[in-house]
Amino acid sequence: MNRELILAIESSCDETSVAVVENGTKILSNIVASQINSHKRFGGVVPEVASRHHVEQITLCIDEALAEAEVTVAELSAVAVTYGPGLVGSLLIGISAAKAFAWANNLPLVPVNHMAGHIYAARFVKPFKFPLIALLVSGGHTELVYMQEDGSYEIIGETRDDAAGEAYDKVGRVLGLSYPSGKEIDELAHHGKDNYHFPRAMIHEANYDFSFSGLKSAFINLVHNAEQRGEELDKNDLAASFQASVVEVLVTKTLRACKEFPVKQLVVAGGVAANQGLREGLATALAKELPEVELIIPPLRLCGDNAAMIGAAAHVERQKGTAADLQLNANPSLVL
Repeated sequence: MNRELILAIESSCDETSVAVVENGTKILSNIVASQINSHKRFGGVVPEVASRHHVEQITLCIDEALAEAEVTVAELSAVAVTYGPGLVGSLLIGISAAKAFAWANNLPLVPVNHMAGHIYAARFVKPFKFPLIALLVSGGHTELVYMQEDGSYEIIGETRDDAAGEAYDKVGRVLGLSYPSGKEIDELAHHGKDNYHFPRAMIHEANYDFSFSGLKSAFINLVHNAEQRGEELDKNDLAASFQASVVEVLVTKTLRACKEFPVKQLVVAGGVAANQGLREGLATALAKELPEVELIIPPLRLCGDNAAMIGAAAHVERQKGTAADLQLNANPSLVL
């Protein structure tokens, strides 16, 4: 087999990342320049600030990725880039850099959907066996995706309002935690108990859709009412109760989908896939109810936004013959 080397670029939100991926399965380098400290003081990502950081970091990341991979430009097979979904200004920086690099070095340009990238982060763990279901949980997305083959995505369920990660960040703000607060809530939850019994929205409905807006509102109302009465609530129990609701809904719906579709694997992907409570909940439920379905979750370093996952998804797109010209534009609301 020829050695396929893809230089992949990811800049959809607040991480500038460049990777070199070999044959879609081997990471030779994966440089991630995070901007969390710049956005922390604002309590969330500021698009203009994110774009400026990408401008500063992108060429440095490209140089570093090639150096770490010990690969010359002449050895590269293609350039891949995220073109959506994401923040339009951030996406455009990565796309501009990828187009310039591809044009200057006469390389094909492969456009990649950011969410497909998250799914293919799991491909670094082990080969996919189809059909499979992917649970995508991130700051902006909560979706159940049915895949019958490489590069084919059918969304069978999605959130009707807030994504799971979004709910974590909003709840974290109410608890006075710093952004992003998912990791801290996860840690607090392991020291608390589900004493507040928040609602499990849509858990019994005969579909695979999610809703986290009501849970977020119930949480905020409980905290504000307690503050007005001068009551002290247990932070650990609040976190545990919130997380118990999110995890139970995600696990219940995902397992129902895995039973109704003939799947061999369950892939969990996206930033919230780093959540220990979710990982443990899915692993336990799957082992008990569907032991024949294999669970694949990327390592923590590949759950957040990174370019290696874009390189893995690009490998599949190249096999399908997908390519872009220099007219490629950002699509901030791109769907799978």
